[in-house]
Amino acid sequence: MRGINRGGRLGVGAVLAGALAVTGLAFAPAAAAVTPGTATATYDCGFWGGGLATLQATQSGTAATITLTSAVKTPVAVGADTINAQLTMAKGGGGTRVFSGQKNPALAANQSVTIGPLGGTVAVGDSLNSYFAGTALTMTIFGVAVNCDAVTSQSPGPFVF
Repeated sequence: MRGINRGGRLGVGAVLAGALAVTGLAFAPAAAAVTPGTATATYDCGFWGGGLATLQATQSGTAATITLTSAVKTPVAVGADTINAQLTMAKGGGGTRVFSGQKNPALAANQSVTIGPLGGTVAVGDSLNSYFAGTALTMTIFGVAVNCDAVTSQSPGPFVF
């Protein structure tokens, strides 16, 4: 057996390897999770349409992202990373968290708009849901602002980080 000498004692190398492994575990960051990972909510984008949107959230420490696929369809093809978007979420207990970025896949004409991942900052225990006190989602496509209001709360419930 490696690491055990003939007298049955652990060798120095095995002891050091074990100590380093334990130390590494002690300093490893805790895994972050957001629940639920996916939710739906309805948005009204006025002239541009609206309907059910799917939101997917991820978290790594205090950094979080949300990707949104909406029922709004683009009338023309849109290149990758050309939609500038800002999603405002209501924070349980008051306040908001904003997720923003210019990140989207290339979209064909008449395809549902997908934006994200949009980046934002969260704190442990943040509970984020649809924002009703103003424009919840703004997308700027070819210089045209598309403003969307949240119509429903998220289902099955808010994102809890």
